[in-house]
Amino acid sequence: MLKTTDINIRDPFVLPVPQEKKYYLYGTRGQEAWGDSATGLDYYTSTDLEHWEGPFVAFTPPAGFWSDRNYWAPEVHAFHGRYYMFATFKAEGVRRGTQILAADTPAGPFLPTSDGPLTPSDWECLDGTLYVDADDNPWMVFCHEWVQVGDGEICALRLTKDLTAAIGEPQLLFHASEAPWAQELNSKGRKGYVTDGPSMYKLKNGKLLILWSSFSTSGYTVGLARSTNGEITGPWEQLSEPLYAADGGHCMLFRTFDGHLLMTFHSPNATLQERPHFVEIKESGAALETIRGEKQVF
Repeated sequence: MLKTTDINIRDPFVLPVPQEKKYYLYGTRGQEAWGDSATGLDYYTSTDLEHWEGPFVAFTPPAGFWSDRNYWAPEVHAFHGRYYMFATFKAEGVRRGTQILAADTPAGPFLPTSDGPLTPSDWECLDGTLYVDADDNPWMVFCHEWVQVGDGEICALRLTKDLTAAIGEPQLLFHASEAPWAQELNSKGRKGYVTDGPSMYKLKNGKLLILWSSFSTSGYTVGLARSTNGEITGPWEQLSEPLYAADGGHCMLFRTFDGHLLMTFHSPNATLQERPHFVEIKESGAALETIRGEKQVF
């Protein structure tokens, strides 16, 4: 049995599974996040978000799989009776992109639903997530990377109902530099504005939010963007203050079995030191805020 502080992953994603009364935790393996080799993606299970069993392997690349590195940001969504993993992959000479894998259970094994990523083959992309609109149309919301475009982008791409192909071209939602809190990053002599880890949330009043990460004066940071018309295609506006700015990011929201709204993210943003964290969130008008106090971190 592991404690949360024992788990070294980036990009945590939690799927509550009511039938099992368990939480499934997915993430990027800390030791395989960087470099030229990756061998799979894992999950952990818990009943209390404090004690975990695992890791268990959710995905092992099948023979002939195109990617051998950067197995990043797996997240699993239940949709139309199956479980779909959105994950980022890369290979030498091939652009990074988000591919979708499917399984009959949240434990997998997950297998590819297409020959390669659904993000554009000539774009450097990462961190795809699922959004389903009011007409039950699935979309992938993802990052067009700052390493290619300089000013990182969040984009949306409509998908077929079986999540095996894209429909049309990606639509730009916003640039990283539009957030007043975002700071230019200088990494190994390359400068730009980062977009990471978009995650969707609809408020009780119908407002649609994207939680996303970049860098501020406090390090890795979670910010909020809000659709002005409630539609995925926007227009989108940036909230002036970040949601969380204490060297933590790549977040998502989920509800516990007793109804608490939690945000999970990794912190600190330092290789082999990353751990999943859980912070309680509440709706505040047309935005979100963290709940302060002794029960803030689970």
